[in-house]
Amino acid sequence: MEKYKIEKNSVQETLVIPLYGRWLCSQRFPGLYQDEAAAALMEKVDYDFSPLERQASSLIQTFGALEVAMRQNDLAWEVRDYLKTHPRAAVINLGCGLDNTGRACDNGQCSIWNIDLPDVIEMRERLLPPGEREKNLAFDLKDTHWMEAVHTDPTDGTVLFAAGVFYYFTTEEVKSLTIDIAKRFPGGRLVFDAAGQAAVRLMLKTWVKQAGIQDVGVYFSVKDAKQELEHWSPLFSVSSRGYMLGYQSLHDPAVQPIHRLLAKIADGPMHLQIVRVDFAEYIHD
Repeated sequence: MEKYKIEKNSVQETLVIPLYGRWLCSQRFPGLYQDEAAAALMEKVDYDFSPLERQASSLIQTFGALEVAMRQNDLAWEVRDYLKTHPRAAVINLGCGLDNTGRACDNGQCSIWNIDLPDVIEMRERLLPPGEREKNLAFDLKDTHWMEAVHTDPTDGTVLFAAGVFYYFTTEEVKSLTIDIAKRFPGGRLVFDAAGQAAVRLMLKTWVKQAGIQDVGVYFSVKDAKQELEHWSPLFSVSSRGYMLGYQSLHDPAVQPIHRLLAKIADGPMHLQIVRVDFAEYIHD
């Protein structure tokens, strides 16, 4: 089998690192998280994973894997919850990379839409070609034309999710995009991960330095999602849960006491959370 070559310091490499993270989650915490697609995809790429493997047993890397596991489980929970009442909904993965959450939530009736930049979608088409009722769309999320490319019956509903995406958007960009989504998909739901400003500064530290950004404070961060976001639009109903402990228990043999302590810090002072925005059914002028 010919493998897909991934170059160092390329856009494609930024997809492989979270892919490895999801594989590591499945290895370290099999009772909490399973991603069979991640293991299959790693077999399809030609990439030197050894630097990541050397760090795989460190506390930081292991907890990072647990974070990824919880985030993906939480987002999938919200998608499945929406599909219970909207079985034919459009499931839209914003900034999909090589993530397979949409397909993992497939109920046999929904449609699945994966959206990312053109070079990412080109790679996805090669490594993870779309299945039945699934389509990959090449768009910058900030170009709202992607909403027109999603063909769905509004009465069927729409659930959109974004994993690790909005940290790279300014607050104004997230606000504008979320309002546009609410208008385009009434009665829909958007779920995404967010964090407090201290955590965002930490996460963006290297990227900000490389990009020469002066004011990291303009980038999207959240402390109290309902208080800070709900007033953005009368179309919004906002709620949030801590994403390490808000959806499921960490009482699993693979989770150590230090992991549980770090999880409390993550959900507490660092404000790691899953934000859920439910949109009004009808838009009144």
